[in-house]
Amino acid sequence: MAESDNKSANVLAQETAQLEEQLQGWREVILAGDRVLRWEKPWFPGALIGAITVVFLLIYYLDPSVLTGLSCTVMLLCLADYFVPTLALKVFGSNKWTTEQQQRFHEICNNLVKSERRVIGWWKRLCSLKEEKPKVYFASVISGLLAVAWIGQQVHNLFLTYLIVSFLLLLPGLNQHGVISKYAAMAKREINKLLKQKEKKTQ
Repeated sequence: MAESDNKSANVLAQETAQLEEQLQGWREVILAGDRVLRWEKPWFPGALIGAITVVFLLIYYLDPSVLTGLSCTVMLLCLADYFVPTLALKVFGSNKWTTEQQQRFHEICNNLVKSERRVIGWWKRLCSLKEEKPKVYFASVISGLLAVAWIGQQVHNLFLTYLIVSFLLLLPGLNQHGVISKYAAMAKREINKLLKQKEKKTQ
């Protein structure tokens, strides 16, 4: 057991080091984005929502086709991938990089690798559920997809995308400031109360 844990830790460290190397040119930008996403200043959430709103209003106004939107997105990503590392080196300079920044950059890369592993783990669990309990898999997947299809039918595509993107970008800040844990604890207490009331009724 200890050997497998050590092996897993070594693989995690290796994958984190590889990701750090790949994102070397983006490290200053990633740290700046991390500060915004974790709401280090009180006006960051408002600025984040404002920026997202402007982008989606622009998309709504221009109303591009799917192919045009996809092409423009990929083009912007390619331009960013080409220019950002060069500009970041000129703006920030490599000699200003501190050990504290390196530590935070390492933590971000480590969290990204762990998140990727979590997603792969969920996918593997879903595949194992399909093999072990095909009826449960079928019922849960179909009901989940039906619920998503119904939501998609009720809400406009662009507005739904706006809500999803806003939630995902606000999630790190909500988590950092304990908002999610607070409401999750409240929901847990309410569910426990309902379960206790049901137990009393059955008795």
